[in-house]
Amino acid sequence: MYDQFYGLQGRPFQLTPDPHFYFESATHRKALSYLGYGLAQGEGFIVITGDIGAGKTTLVGHLMNTIDPSRLTAVKIVSTQVEGDDMLRLAAQSFGLAVDGMPKAQILRQIEGYLHVQARAGRRSLLIVDEAQNLPISAIEELRMLSNFQLGGQSLLQIFLLGQPEFRDLLKSPELEQLRQRVIATHHLDPMMRREVEPYILHRLSLVGWKGDPQFTPEAFAAIYAATGGVPRRINVLVSRVLLLGALDQLSVIDAEVVYAVVADMGADADVTPEPMAHSVLDEAEELVEAPEVAPAPIVSDEVAALRAEVEALRAARTEPAISLLDEIAALQAEIETLRAENDFARAAPSVDPEALKDCFTLIEERLSTLEFRVTEQDTALRRVLTLLVEWVEREERMGDAQHSAAA
Repeated sequence: MYDQFYGLQGRPFQLTPDPHFYFESATHRKALSYLGYGLAQGEGFIVITGDIGAGKTTLVGHLMNTIDPSRLTAVKIVSTQVEGDDMLRLAAQSFGLAVDGMPKAQILRQIEGYLHVQARAGRRSLLIVDEAQNLPISAIEELRMLSNFQLGGQSLLQIFLLGQPEFRDLLKSPELEQLRQRVIATHHLDPMMRREVEPYILHRLSLVGWKGDPQFTPEAFAAIYAATGGVPRRINVLVSRVLLLGALDQLSVIDAEVVYAVVADMGADADVTPEPMAHSVLDEAEELVEAPEVAPAPIVSDEVAALRAEVEALRAARTEPAISLLDEIAALQAEIETLRAENDFARAAPSVDPEALKDCFTLIEERLSTLEFRVTEQDTALRRVLTLLVEWVEREERMGDAQHSAAA
């Protein structure tokens, strides 16, 4: 209804994920870089998590629209609570294989044969599993076993796992240690920042022929952010209802009062006030294993409380469960040198795509820059902790000496 009143060519705030409306917020841009980096590696697992409505499905749909199908065969599974054998059947059927009634061993042979055919035709294979938080450990382990298929030392299948925040906790299970070692990148999609809400809304409106009617005031955008916390799907729900009210009341200007009225009305049948996950360094890194617990010490001074806060910050900043940041930096630097050599070769070999190598080069350099920044950040934090420790110990020693002298 509101689309007709405002002369729009479609519904810009529909709830169904549509890659056509993809908006590159800061957190989505970072996630897309991780996905691109993972694709360049051609192996292992990429894990993307986010709260409900954060835009995981839209993100992957946008990525798939940019991929050349002649080079990559990508299929998607929306998982349910299926056990290991059923997950194998779902994977096989997603690749177009008829496996009804087949035993597990034969299903595995069918999948491996299909992957070999794809590889010999020059195509890589990608399996995307959405709603991964619903999977039992047995199904996740079957996915890990599928990633074992190789041809000539090259992995035949790469897997993207998309899930809600609780999937990160599931991955910490001791039973999934082997899978964690194969995760080459992970990212948590945060809600959009306050300053991104306005361009997000205007971006979606512009894709359906919006000409400035209705006009949103700055206060309206602020009210929308306050009511939704920057979660894309919550924004879509709220703005759709706001436009509906605007059409019913024939409004050409949407201000904060209109937004407040809709929020109050929606309070009866929908919760538009989010409780977003607290931002953490964990959400920008490959943290999949909890840091060891630190036994609490009695609080004897404000300095000790500050020290414990610094320790907690350091625990959150630990991001590499299997290898150190310096090791990964060294590995990335070596890979950059390899890409440079391949790039030089590409100038003389038309069969190598120099643009693809250039993209890989850019992604790896971005990752290297991020890691180097994190190393510097952690070094600074460690120095602060050591300084606090020294000052606190010296102060306690001075107080002890003074008390001893007084007693004497």
